[in-house]
Amino acid sequence: MVAYILRRMVSTIAVMAMVGIFVFLLLRLAPGDPAATIAGDLATPEMIAGIREQLGLTEPLPVQFVHWALSIIRGDFGTSIFTGRPVLDLIAQRLEATISVSFLTLLLSVTVGMIFGILAAWRAGSFVDRVLTAFAALGFSVPVFVVGYFLIYCFAMSLHWLPVQGYVPVGQGIGPWFVRLILPTLALSVPYVAYFARITRASMLEVLSEDYMRTAAAKGASSYAMLFHHALKNAGVPILTVIGMSFAYLVSGVVIIETVFNIPGVGRLVVDAINNRDYPIIQGVLILVSGLYVLINLAVDLAYTLIDPRIRY
Repeated sequence: MVAYILRRMVSTIAVMAMVGIFVFLLLRLAPGDPAATIAGDLATPEMIAGIREQLGLTEPLPVQFVHWALSIIRGDFGTSIFTGRPVLDLIAQRLEATISVSFLTLLLSVTVGMIFGILAAWRAGSFVDRVLTAFAALGFSVPVFVVGYFLIYCFAMSLHWLPVQGYVPVGQGIGPWFVRLILPTLALSVPYVAYFARITRASMLEVLSEDYMRTAAAKGASSYAMLFHHALKNAGVPILTVIGMSFAYLVSGVVIIETVFNIPGVGRLVVDAINNRDYPIIQGVLILVSGLYVLINLAVDLAYTLIDPRIRY
C-alpha cells in the first residue's frame, strides 16, 4: 500500500512539473511580443520595455523558468498587470463564490445522479428506466447557458421566487448565500446529473448481471442489500472515476454560469483577464486549477484501494 501511494505521488509531481512547463511557455512562446500585446497599439518603446522587465522577459528562457518556478513554490504568483495587486490575493477574493457553486453542484449532481442511476438499473426496461434515460439524453443535449436563462425566466422573471444575479458571501448569512446559489447550481447540475445517472446505471447493470448477484438473490438477499451492499460497492470504481474526471468539465461550466448569473468568481476573473491580456492572472489560475485537478485525481486513485483492494498490488 505504501509503495502504491509513493508511486502515485511521484507521478503526480511529474504531472505538475509538465503542467508548470506548459503554463510557463504559454506566455513566452505566444506569437509576437507579449509585452507589446499587453501594452497595446499606442504604447511607446519605454512602456514596452517596462512591461518586459515586469514580466521578467529580459533574461534567458531557462533563467526565467527557474525564477518563475521558485516563485510559484514560494506562493508568489506574480502581480496583475492592470490592477497592480498580487495574483494570489485576486484569486483568493473570488475563490469562495467558485467553490460554493462547485461544491453544491457536485453534491446535488452526485446524489441525484446516483439515485436516478440506481433506480433505472433496478427497474431496467420499465417505464421509469425509459423516463430517466430520456432525461439523461436531454441533459446532455441542452447547453448549460440555455438551462440557466430558462431558469432565470421561469423562477426569477415570471414567478419572482428567486433573485436573478449576484452572490452573497456566506459570512453575511447562510440563507441569503444559499438562495443566490439555487439557480446557478440547478443550471450547472443538469448535465452532471444526467452524466452520473448514465454511468451509474451502466455500472450497476453490469454488476447485477454477475453470477454472484444471482446467487445472492437465490439465497434470499433483499433488494436493498443487493443494490447497496453488493452492487453499488462493486460498481463504485467507474462511478468514482467519473466523479473525479467531472472536475475538469466543471471548471468550464462554472465560467459560463458565473457569466450568466453575474457571480464574481474565479471564472469571471479569468474571462476579464483574457479580455485585458493579463497573463499573470491567467498563469496563476491555470496553475492552481491544474494542481487541484491533479490532487483530486490522486485522491480518487487512493480511494480506489478502499473500494477494490486488488488495485493496491
